Amino acid sequence: MTELPSEILHHLFLVTHLIICYPTPMRILGIDYGSKRVGVALTNEDGTMAFPHEVIPNDAKLLARLEQIIAKQKVDEIVLGHSLNRDGTPNKIHAAVEELMMDLTLSVGLPIHLMPEQYTTQAALRTQGRNDMTDASAAALILDAFLTQSK
Repeated sequence: MTELPSEILHHLFLVTHLIICYPTPMRILGIDYGSKRVGVALTNEDGTMAFPHEVIPNDAKLLARLEQIIAKQKVDEIVLGHSLNRDGTPNKIHAAVEELMMDLTLSVGLPIHLMPEQYTTQAALRTQGRNDMTDASAAALILDAFLTQSK
């Protein structure tokens, strides 16, 4: 068996070390789906902290607007608030969330993770009060819960 030169072995070691110790950063999009408004949050470029991004109307342009955000922000994964009743049964928003998940899967092909979203809007209201970014703040709470769980 031929032995590799030490320079190549050193280079392979460094590349392997960088991959293991410093994984590729990824940007993640968080979504708090509502019947009238959809809150959107993004992680920083390292994928370690969640921030409210914007609130968009839930209308016929919703999917197109989400696709624009995903492309412009170079999103790698999506976290979608999974809407259920307190007892874990589907609520009135549940079917619409699943439909959005299917539409996003077909249009952008990114991994989508579901996270419970119960009381995130109430938590955002307690933290900041009601304003134009409340739903985006709820999306940031959903995204932050996903980041915490993934550690």
